[in-house]
Amino acid sequence: MPTVDSWLLPDGIEEVLPEEAARIEAARRQLLDLFASWGYDLVITPHIEYVESLLTGAGHDLELQTFKMIDQLSGRMLGLRADITPQVARIDAHTLGAEGPSRLCYCGSVMHTRPRALSTARSLIQLGAELYGDASSASDIEIITLMLESLDSCQVKGVHLDIGHVGIFRGLTQSAGLEESTEQALFDALQRKAVDEVRQLTESLSQSSLAAMLCSLADLSGGVEVLERAHILLDGAPESVMAALDDLVEIAQTLSRQYPDIPLYFDLGELRGYHYHTGVVFSAYIAGVGQSIAQGGRYDDIGEDFGRARPATGFSTDLRLLVERGTIAGGERAPGIWATYANEPGLQAEVMALRRRGERVIVALPGQMDSEAPEHGCDRILRWRNNAWQVTELNN
Repeated sequence: MPTVDSWLLPDGIEEVLPEEAARIEAARRQLLDLFASWGYDLVITPHIEYVESLLTGAGHDLELQTFKMIDQLSGRMLGLRADITPQVARIDAHTLGAEGPSRLCYCGSVMHTRPRALSTARSLIQLGAELYGDASSASDIEIITLMLESLDSCQVKGVHLDIGHVGIFRGLTQSAGLEESTEQALFDALQRKAVDEVRQLTESLSQSSLAAMLCSLADLSGGVEVLERAHILLDGAPESVMAALDDLVEIAQTLSRQYPDIPLYFDLGELRGYHYHTGVVFSAYIAGVGQSIAQGGRYDDIGEDFGRARPATGFSTDLRLLVERGTIAGGERAPGIWATYANEPGLQAEVMALRRRGERVIVALPGQMDSEAPEHGCDRILRWRNNAWQVTELNN
């Protein structure tokens, strides 16, 4: 039996009305065309699949964010995707099986059991690009550049870029031989920039130099000059740590040349996605938005759970947030042509001819008056005049 509130949607679940939907679709086409021009092939993944597939690799952190249900056919647990990245990784590793680098992109809806921090939305339109099969910093630079070009394509202004590298923390903790519980506590302390806690957790290390390096991560944040300080403070660190620093320097130099107006902020204690990211992590921010507008990073060996380990790097964004904060060309509905209801020979043929030429034509239904045309976004009318069907201005 219907209730008075049957029209209500669950908290954080939103519908998209025509005006916004037109802008979102224009942005989607625009960005997928941009990705295609860079050589990224579109893939479409299922909304629902077995939970173990969704929560492998990059998906481990998504377990609490994933809606789950029982498949009535197999009896197995299904999940509603909360992130498309693991699905695309499966396609690359198992379905396509390419030997060299491959470039894939996607756009689709995802559902979260809870909203992200500083957000109320649980239903997002995730759009992104992934580059598989290459472990060099050139791939990271390509993905970051593509992300910035995507933001520019949507005329998102005032972007600044935050960059980190989880390989630095991972290299130091592995060299120190920390227990998993201590490493997790150190991770938590660094995220809160709790310098005293970091110092307490590292004071028992046998190698005082490693303890000092781990403590320094909490303070190594700022502009490009931070990388110079890092080379001094981390001198003598494991080779993997110095290689990670060199990668950051290369990325900083390249981006500074290509985007001199975009501020770069480096945070070597930034460990977002630490449990699946393996290298560079990055986020784009703009003023007035409390969360990143686009983000990504490197997650090598993401395909291991699907039978083939592959280095990978990529980025994603919420298309609705992008449209809300940008300016989308072509998102406005084009004025239409109103065709008066009439059972006249040739009317349908003329309407179809106009539509084939790209015109938006709305044929009146029985009982509709020409005065209703403006309500339907029409500024012209198709009438029979002088023995021919003619399109004239509505107020003529």
